[in-house]
Amino acid sequence: MSDQLLKTMKRRLWLMGWVKIPLIAYTQPRLVSINDEQVEVSLKLRRRTRNHLKSMYFGALAIAADVCGGIHAFYYAEKLNCQVSFAFKSMHAEFMQRAESDCLFTCKDGLKVKAAMQESLQSGERINEKVCVQVSNSNHEPVAAFEMEISVKCK
Repeated sequence: MSDQLLKTMKRRLWLMGWVKIPLIAYTQPRLVSINDEQVEVSLKLRRRTRNHLKSMYFGALAIAADVCGGIHAFYYAEKLNCQVSFAFKSMHAEFMQRAESDCLFTCKDGLKVKAAMQESLQSGERINEKVCVQVSNSNHEPVAAFEMEISVKCK
């Protein structure tokens, strides 16, 4: 992964939060790393992301999972030099324990997203693909797992 591409993706995430999706800007998930196969996003436990039980609010978890599961579409749009229309079609979440610390979100389905985008480029159709996002706390214990269906169309 080039440092320049990581910097570009961090800037795009920041812009998306401030221009298009204010909840991303409000919760401030941070892009830790991204490459062809994997992306890591962190989210701090603080007043904006905490619920009344002093653990991370499930809405904040869903926002960071959204970012983690979807940023590969913009990563590959940059690499494939195309425009992408991207949305989530469905989401299934399983919560294993309360997130009482900062969380790390990991998605290892980058190659699935790339294949869907390449298929969309060839066919001109919208393509759906399921991606999984794993969430762990600061002790590296599993907190949650998200299965999200993305829908991409490339031009």
